[in-house]
Amino acid sequence: MTTWSPDDIAKIAETDDLHISPFRPDCATYGTPTWIWSVVIDGRLFVRAWNGVRSRWYRAAIAQRAGRIAAAGGTFEVEFSKAEPALNDRIDAAYRDKYVGSQYLPPMIAARPQAATVEIFPVPPIDDHPR
Repeated sequence: MTTWSPDDIAKIAETDDLHISPFRPDCATYGTPTWIWSVVIDGRLFVRAWNGVRSRWYRAAIAQRAGRIAAAGGTFEVEFSKAEPALNDRIDAAYRDKYVGSQYLPPMIAARPQAATVEIFPVPPIDDHPR
């Protein structure tokens, strides 16, 4: 998988405006953008579904494995993958740091959202793919 550029991931890490749009089942139409919290750990981007694995965007992201995000003033074609459960403690800590004081923080670090943690990878533009 491709990694984020240092500039893009730094901008995404500093903001709270990520909207996720996994593909619909036709793998051509983007789903309705959904605003979600995001965190960055070691240059890697993670998100969680508030409603857990039943969340519509989460199910689409896992089934289609691709889509788009809008964050930090940019739009990015992306791939989605279930996050490694071994990272949950670090992801929880990143949520605590970024969203300290929010009334929504305790539910986001509970078991239901933890089970629906997704890592997001950038897809290089077509011109960047080797020929």
